[in-house]
Amino acid sequence: MHHEPSTHSPEQTAGEAAPVPGLPTTRPTGCPFDPPAELARLREERPLRRMTYPDGHVGWLATGYATVRAIFADPRFSSRYELLHFPLPGAPEGGLPPAPVGDLTGIDAPEHTRYRKLLAGKFTVRRMRELTRRVEQITTEHLDAMERQGPTVDLVEAFAQPVPALMICELLGVPSAERETFQRWATTLTDRSSSDEERYAAMTGLQEYLYALVLAKRAEPTDDLLGDLTGSDLTDEELAGVGAFLLGAGLDTTANMIAHGTFALLSNPDQCAALRDDPGLADQAVEELMRYLTIAHTGVKSALEDVELDGLLIKAGETVTLSMEAANRDPQRFPDPDTLDLRRKATGHLGFGHGIHQCLGQQLARVEMRVALPALLTRFPTLRLAVPPEEVPLRTHANVYGVHALPVTWDAE
Repeated sequence: MHHEPSTHSPEQTAGEAAPVPGLPTTRPTGCPFDPPAELARLREERPLRRMTYPDGHVGWLATGYATVRAIFADPRFSSRYELLHFPLPGAPEGGLPPAPVGDLTGIDAPEHTRYRKLLAGKFTVRRMRELTRRVEQITTEHLDAMERQGPTVDLVEAFAQPVPALMICELLGVPSAERETFQRWATTLTDRSSSDEERYAAMTGLQEYLYALVLAKRAEPTDDLLGDLTGSDLTDEELAGVGAFLLGAGLDTTANMIAHGTFALLSNPDQCAALRDDPGLADQAVEELMRYLTIAHTGVKSALEDVELDGLLIKAGETVTLSMEAANRDPQRFPDPDTLDLRRKATGHLGFGHGIHQCLGQQLARVEMRVALPALLTRFPTLRLAVPPEEVPLRTHANVYGVHALPVTWDAE
């Protein structure tokens, strides 16, 4: 992204300097894991600065770890979609519509608190233990299938996507016989080759299915998240909405972490070997991959009142774009941030967000990655890319970064 040289005197504050002409999105060539280099330059200059949005709104861009974390934790900033200006081109004319029923990402307290309280208790230690056993079984089944299929598969299709898709089915309580259809709809929604018509049909199919599933669980509650929630005060519409939200939040993100995480490990053979040789490293490895890759790279908030931050005044109604990918590479928080180091203590990273909207399913996502990545590397010790790294198709314009496909191969016995 080209920027005009600044004509401002060094004494001027970044708040008064010419606004950044848009969110930098161009990643460095040949560095599929690094954020746009322009973000690092902006963070170094000033972690909070003015930015012009595609609709002409002049808001803010936050790139420093401490600044991004502070905004996430501050109730004076709203997450309501209808209050936000979108930092990337392509937002609907007249702004974003309010969040659909059940979508926790785009609402504030007290509505958010009501949903969150009901849901947070469902991700219990007991349920995570049970789900861990299922992740292990599903992982093994898919590795067996890969082995039977023989070397050279698309890891996204063969492994990274089905494992979280089946785990969402497990969590929501989708009956086994209906999982294939459910998974097909879910995959259609995230597949770049799907047409708008196919996506619409998949979305409609999923919504109708979830509504019917809620009614079935009302009639006969089962021991799963939706079954549990039929005992709450949520309406059928809210329950189906929560199901759709969990599917949207939990499938694409984890699938991309497994695929893109594998790509990062294969590109760092010493780190790959460290994880393969020491499965006890899995917990730390997951946190470091979350920090290093930050696939959910950008957040957006709107100031509900005037807020002073970093010596600058953010006015009520102004939108702030939070660059989690820049914050997670902030050298003031993570020394040598551009190096993937699985032995690093990367706790405190913002890969799952922070504050009241911190990822609800983060424990399940951690379980899936902790199990899937070491199991994959152990089963296929000679696993490697089947194409040159520069030919791996990257999701450069998606809300969740990662790979569209990851062709891998290994030495057959």
